[in-house]
Amino acid sequence: MSTVVESQEHKDLRAAVAALGQRHGREYGREQLWAEAAKLGYLGVNLPEEHGGGGGGMAELSIVLEELGAAGCPLLMMIVSPAICGTVIARFGTEEQRRQWLPGLADGSLTMAFGITEPDAGSNSHRITTTARRDGEDWMLSGRKVFVSGVDIADATLIVGRTEDARTGSLKPCLFIVPRDAEGFQRSQIDMELRAQEKQFELVLDDVRLPAEALVGDEDAGLLQLFAGLNPERVMTAAFAIGMGRYAVAKAVDYARTRQVWKQPIGAHQAIAHPLAQAHIELELARLMMQKAAALYDAGDDVGAGEAANMAKYAAGEACVRAVDQAVHTLGGNGLTREYGLASLVTAARVARIAPVSREMILNYVSHQSLGLPKSY
Repeated sequence: MSTVVESQEHKDLRAAVAALGQRHGREYGREQLWAEAAKLGYLGVNLPEEHGGGGGGMAELSIVLEELGAAGCPLLMMIVSPAICGTVIARFGTEEQRRQWLPGLADGSLTMAFGITEPDAGSNSHRITTTARRDGEDWMLSGRKVFVSGVDIADATLIVGRTEDARTGSLKPCLFIVPRDAEGFQRSQIDMELRAQEKQFELVLDDVRLPAEALVGDEDAGLLQLFAGLNPERVMTAAFAIGMGRYAVAKAVDYARTRQVWKQPIGAHQAIAHPLAQAHIELELARLMMQKAAALYDAGDDVGAGEAANMAKYAAGEACVRAVDQAVHTLGGNGLTREYGLASLVTAARVARIAPVSREMILNYVSHQSLGLPKSY
């Protein structure tokens, strides 16, 4: 389970995905790249072989996303469709759910979105108000979700709701597969400053009737199932951030190596060189923690993976923001032009700091879980 030295298999995967990314580049077409990555087996590399996947884990899937990001063409829906939804269904879904969804998620013919965040709940998942109630054999799902990626291109959305515990009356989290054409399932696009190929949506679920088999896994194991999806989400967000940071640094290094104002290229000056070296070091350190988190998760250590995945996401988000900022600064005015493609990353880099959980909530997690300090909330 060593995470210090990559296996030859992982090195080969990294090189192959990097070559794919370089063929597409920054002006990539999402659908074309998604289809090609799927055909080569990269999208489902973490899913079970018996359902059309590669039989690997988060270690392999995070390599795919990181390398695509480093080439300037990250596929955001990889975080959602194979990593969160695919993992949850593979681990907790019924045999019928696995047969119905996993082969399509693996070969890219099916895509699934994930809805957890609510307008009034924010980072407090205990305040989720989307509720499911029984109506005969069916479920009736009502509520609102916000900042849900790619609903327009997804065949279904995995929705986090809550059901009432018959014994205690308290609400407990549950996961439901909601088809895109379900009656009462409405979406509206959120107007984002972020320049990304995947759009963000607000969802309204107005008494959406779902069959009993729409419930994923055990009604009483919702929290366990939820965190089984959230740890891969953090690992993949780290991969997304590290890839973006590497792309920015590579652009800046290339520019600093050739841009000449005085006798030497500007990269010879330590005021330019040292911050880029520091950005590179921080991205490498974040990748080590990401590899640790992926290895723990793939080994079945959900508790250890939870701590490491939060730390990896934090480290990668911070490293990415600093790397992008330094890259733009290195290019000066050119860093703000569309030609060089770095200015749009200033906004995009913030995503890894904010989503899927803010840096402050991760610091809370580490304060309480790792250091044993008391909660303030």
